Amino acid sequence: MTGRRPAGRDRGSFTAEMAAGLPALLLLLLAGLTAVNAVSTKAACLDTAREAALAASRGEEGAAAGERQAPTGARVVVVLEGGQVRATVRAPVRILGADLPAITVVAVAVAAAEPGVPEPRP
Repeated sequence: MTGRRPAGRDRGSFTAEMAAGLPALLLLLLAGLTAVNAVSTKAACLDTAREAALAASRGEEGAAAGERQAPTGARVVVVLEGGQVRATVRAPVRILGADLPAITVVAVAVAAAEPGVPEPRP
């Protein structure tokens, strides 16, 4: 006796289950990678917004300071509101690494204009 069971109705069922489950697993992996990319882009946008707001509060050109370290494709906008400077950074994140519409990650930072410094420039 060899211990093997005779071929029956379930022959090839593993292949069929693998063919059905593998695309779902691949989609889950790509969604996870997109989420990691979005979180890292959000952190980079937050750092950029902080740098731009602090530079503008010191009287430097905030948008130029932010664009030096901004993620690829990001837009830096610096707005003066009374004695405060608000920097907003928006960056696109590709969904699943494909040519699908991108999601936009936004980060905002606010800094008070330092006393004795000329009026901040956006």
